[in-house]
Amino acid sequence: MRQKGQVTLPKEVREALKVKEGDYVRFNIHEDGEVTMEGMAMVSADQRWFWTPEWQAGEREADEQIAAGGGKVFHDLDEMFEYLNRER
Repeated sequence: MRQKGQVTLPKEVREALKVKEGDYVRFNIHEDGEVTMEGMAMVSADQRWFWTPEWQAGEREADEQIAAGGGKVFHDLDEMFEYLNRER
């Protein structure tokens, strides 16, 4: 520990916390005196919507559908819009 209370996290700890330069580490002090820490990555305010529980649930659903062979590939926008217009 340095004079101002600074510490250097060993590589194994950084990897376990999944943090990199510029990220934050939060320390949690529990009632029994145990201290834990967790990695906190910063997300730009205009990207927060992507990390909401609802959006992430939709992402998981889409991943499952793709893994099951669902979905359709379009080679250009015109082809995609023609398909969507037919499906309406």
